[in-house]
Amino acid sequence: HVQFVESGGGLVQPEGSLRLSCVASGFTLGYYAIGWFCEIPGKEREGVSCISSRDDSTYYADFVKGRFTISRDKDKHPTYLQMNSPTPEDPGVYYCAADYLGPPYGTTWSETGFGGWGPGTQVTVSS
Repeated sequence: HVQFVESGGGLVQPEGSLRLSCVASGFTLGYYAIGWFCEIPGKEREGVSCISSRDDSTYYADFVKGRFTISRDKDKHPTYLQMNSPTPEDPGVYYCAADYLGPPYGTTWSETGFGGWGPGTQVTVSS
């Protein structure tokens, strides 16, 4: 089974940028996509972005469209989440995980079927 480790979090100013990384280890085959999720205290973890392992199609939640970009290296690892112009709604612990159920993704998706969760990386937005 795959296991992820996230990194790159920290303090970022509004209108600044931050790049999160997600590195996989273990059995890195058999999943349909890699997704980034955000967990804010008091709220459920929600999908932010995901990228298909089949054709590199990308999907974004409405609240990050146009500001965040998901990508990955040619050899499929690591996976990145470029965060531009963060807002006060973006802080939280960011996790990545692999999807074993497959699409559709749309602009919202459940974490059901995702596995290999890492410890997460904390993002704080403050001027």
